[in-house]
Amino acid sequence: MSQLRLPFSSLSPAAYQGLLATNTALAASSLGLPLIELVYLRISQINGCAYCLGTHSQTLRECDVAQAKLDCLAGWKISALFNDRERAALAWTETLTYVSEKGAPDALYEPLKAHFSDIEISDLTLAISLMNAFNRLAIGMNL
Repeated sequence: MSQLRLPFSSLSPAAYQGLLATNTALAASSLGLPLIELVYLRISQINGCAYCLGTHSQTLRECDVAQAKLDCLAGWKISALFNDRERAALAWTETLTYVSEKGAPDALYEPLKAHFSDIEISDLTLAISLMNAFNRLAIGMNL
């Protein structure tokens, strides 16, 4: 295990506490913790954040998400284990995580409207942004 480069949580406490407060607010949103954690886990797979992979896999197991579903998350597009709501969220997750490659096209935004309210789309987008920020902190600081 690598040594933490900087104790970012104590060096930038107000900013870090803001991230944690956002995480707490999102966990209480109408999206539901299992969906949020599924999104967090997929982002962490894409970004290669080992710390977050362990954390979010454990939380999903505690939420009684089947291990088979966790095992198939990277292949969600072809797996029968994911419902349409999860697929829409995961497609948006991947779009925003890879935003520099393709932007955020309407073709991937529009399907969200069939499964989520405007507030939920906003919360989902914030959750995706937050986990990408956490991944970059964890990877950048050798957490």
